[in-house]
Amino acid sequence: MNTLVVGSGGREHALCWSLSRSPLCGKLYCTPGNAGIAAIAECLSIGVDNIDAIVAICQEKRIEYVVIGPELPLTLGLADALRNAGIDCFGPSKAAAELEGSKAFMKDVCTQAKVPTANYQRFTSAEEAKNYVRTQGTPLVVKADGLAAGKGVTIAHTNEVAFSAIDDALVKKIFGPAGTVIVIEEFLEGEEVSFFALCDGDTALPFAAAQDHKAAYDGDKGPNTGGMGAYSPAPIFDAAMQERVMREIITPTVEVMKKMGKPFTGVLFAGLMITAAGPKLLEYNVRFGDPETEAILPRLKSDLLAVLYAATRAVLDGITLKWYDSAALCVIMAAEGYPGNYKKNTKILGLNEAQRSRDAIVFHAGTSRNDTGEIIASGGRVLAVTGWGTTIADAQKTAYQAVDKIQWKEGFCRRDIGWRAVGGQELSRKISG
Repeated sequence: MNTLVVGSGGREHALCWSLSRSPLCGKLYCTPGNAGIAAIAECLSIGVDNIDAIVAICQEKRIEYVVIGPELPLTLGLADALRNAGIDCFGPSKAAAELEGSKAFMKDVCTQAKVPTANYQRFTSAEEAKNYVRTQGTPLVVKADGLAAGKGVTIAHTNEVAFSAIDDALVKKIFGPAGTVIVIEEFLEGEEVSFFALCDGDTALPFAAAQDHKAAYDGDKGPNTGGMGAYSPAPIFDAAMQERVMREIITPTVEVMKKMGKPFTGVLFAGLMITAAGPKLLEYNVRFGDPETEAILPRLKSDLLAVLYAATRAVLDGITLKWYDSAALCVIMAAEGYPGNYKKNTKILGLNEAQRSRDAIVFHAGTSRNDTGEIIASGGRVLAVTGWGTTIADAQKTAYQAVDKIQWKEGFCRRDIGWRAVGGQELSRKISG
């Protein structure tokens, strides 16, 4: 069937790469896509927020199935518009996408579903929010309620930092409508994990877990980013932990959403903190993660298109996922200055050499071509270099070998992606030896 992927990042390149390998996939399109995606799909120049134009192009090109990558079109109702036009798609309705679109709504769902999560309060008054901080003490986490391009969360270790975050949202209104409500919640300690489950409104099927690295620089230093790398599987997330998360977090959420008349169809991305008391939900996203997807999909043995379509058709209860017995690790190469101001239109060479190995691939996250056809950087996070192997250490070695073949003097990456998992493996070898 003719298939369209909506989005332009590394996640969408990984989705296109995986979907293109399916015997069910006919003509593959992506909008707006990027220079890497253009090698395997026809790219269309439609923005992800142009709902009417996306529906129209699907009708014009006879596209039968749409996989929606980013959260913005989901919260704008793209899935609803497609279904109303008789076009099958993978992604939740606008009502269900509120799980990511509103942190306050997500917290309310958690309360109804008895999902373990951080204690919280919501505020529209800056003074009331500050009084709450004074009574609770820090550390606390201050979050803008709506979508704020990854910049609406502040971990406040002092009252002053919390007050500044409150003023940014409620007084200065730097997040616009996304910050008219804020959520202040308990600070949780532990190890973070990203877990994904496929949902068809009734059934929730565990997909995979990964761990990403948010800080810009080695040693988890520097400002938070959209993610500087990821690896899968996550050693801390074993079969017993997965079963517990499904039982205590995912399944109750799906059941409550159905009771609310907002059945969830798509991928439910749970950001988890594995605390001493067990797993607790930090937040829900309603789409595949980035860069986690770039580390997960190379491990998937099952036909991705068939699996996603099963969720769309509400027959996930008949699906058994198959995975390669391997690990994968993704290193993000970003433009110097990211996540602040960074240079654009800088030339990148060596991409073909970087993926000559059968165990490595370069997913494009923010690239385009200049007038002479050369690949140039057009975003902050630009490349997602993924390697795989028997262990995470093997995957790490392969990924960095590929990174070192890329010639891009204006780019940078962390050199310690996977440190937690690889360090654990090295420690276990020393103990057993």
